[in-house]
Amino acid sequence: MPGILYVVATPIGNLEDVTLRALRILREVSLIAAEDTRRTSKLLQHYSISTPTTSLHEHNEAAKAPRLVERMQAGESIALVSDAGTPAVSDPGARLVAAAHSAGISVLPVPGASAVTAAVSAAGLEASGFTFAGFPPDRSKARKTWMEWLRRQDLPVVFYEAPHRILRTLSELQEALGDRRVGIGRELTKTYESFVIRPITAWVQAPPPARGEFVLVVFPPAVDESATRVAPDDAEIAAEFWRLTENGLLARREGLREVARKFGIRTRDVFDAVERHPK
Repeated sequence: MPGILYVVATPIGNLEDVTLRALRILREVSLIAAEDTRRTSKLLQHYSISTPTTSLHEHNEAAKAPRLVERMQAGESIALVSDAGTPAVSDPGARLVAAAHSAGISVLPVPGASAVTAAVSAAGLEASGFTFAGFPPDRSKARKTWMEWLRRQDLPVVFYEAPHRILRTLSELQEALGDRRVGIGRELTKTYESFVIRPITAWVQAPPPARGEFVLVVFPPAVDESATRVAPDDAEIAAEFWRLTENGLLARREGLREVARKFGIRTRDVFDAVERHPK
């Protein structure tokens, strides 16, 4: 019988933020594939776990995944872990998971700590959902496009940022979004953790220390329910939609969201107007 690939969430800071099931799996498997074996060894030593480890990171995953799959096909079970949190979520591991699925090997998640859900739970969001966006791109042109995409989102957007880019990112957020509220979690669950919500202008004027790991929650634009405006008619709504989506300027779904944001209406209302006024 082939083994199992367990995708195991590990603490994002505090070593106590690990599940009993995760500890059991880490003890029982034949091998632990870790993003950084030195980082993982601290967790294993803390809980007296002696399971062998092997490195699996972005630079060797493509070459190493087939060999790990062969071991699982031979009957060994492997635990996949990242440096912190849940593997394959803006961390290495997705290639190994995909290769295991392709080989018919069972892949089982062992859920636990996540900086994304930790930040969302502390943000007090009233929206019915959120969008997770990983890390912003590093190159200027791609970042500009990414910021424009973020501006058009109806739901809160959660993403990670590196300490050496946090000041640049806050300035670009202010330029792209105006004075939206942004929650910033730094070093979550660690000794000097913090999670604070402020307008972007306040963050730019008094930025957080550029140290540690960051997760940001960008709130959607505030809706002034007391403001009075003349509701656009269907023809005006549809004309704006077709203007934005013609020649591939925006995808259809993005066009619906952008028109809804501009006129302060539901995306469903935009969809209905477009259906009644096809191009």
